[in-house]
Amino acid sequence: MYKSILVPVDLAEAELAGPAIAAAEGFATQSEGSIRLIYVRSLVPITYMEFVPADFDAGQQSESEAKLAEIAAKVNLPAERVSAKVLVGSVHGEVLAEADASGADLIVIGSHEPGMLAYVIGSNASTIVRRAKCSVLVVR
Repeated sequence: MYKSILVPVDLAEAELAGPAIAAAEGFATQSEGSIRLIYVRSLVPITYMEFVPADFDAGQQSESEAKLAEIAAKVNLPAERVSAKVLVGSVHGEVLAEADASGADLIVIGSHEPGMLAYVIGSNASTIVRRAKCSVLVVR
């Protein structure tokens, strides 16, 4: 079964992660696997850097880590089988890279009904589904 499960979490829409985390918990419980929660922060465009405080990036990183740790603490698995990591970059690129780096054999993504923009340019979930080297479960 699945031993290493990756669950991307969007902290701006953390409620979408609930069903995905629950599904991941079920798989991890059955196989005594582990869950890794990740959040991918956006890069601040260089043109805006002069308008933000010098410690803005560090503050965003620590705030994101604290929020993700709160979510990870609620996962119903032993603490040693749950980890959390905050990355910076493009969502689908970082999720796919982390799946490869961590040896994930399943990615569980929470999703909602796509808006018109997602139909035009695609969504992160659909890109991950198309490009992942491991199994992907999209939970609505």
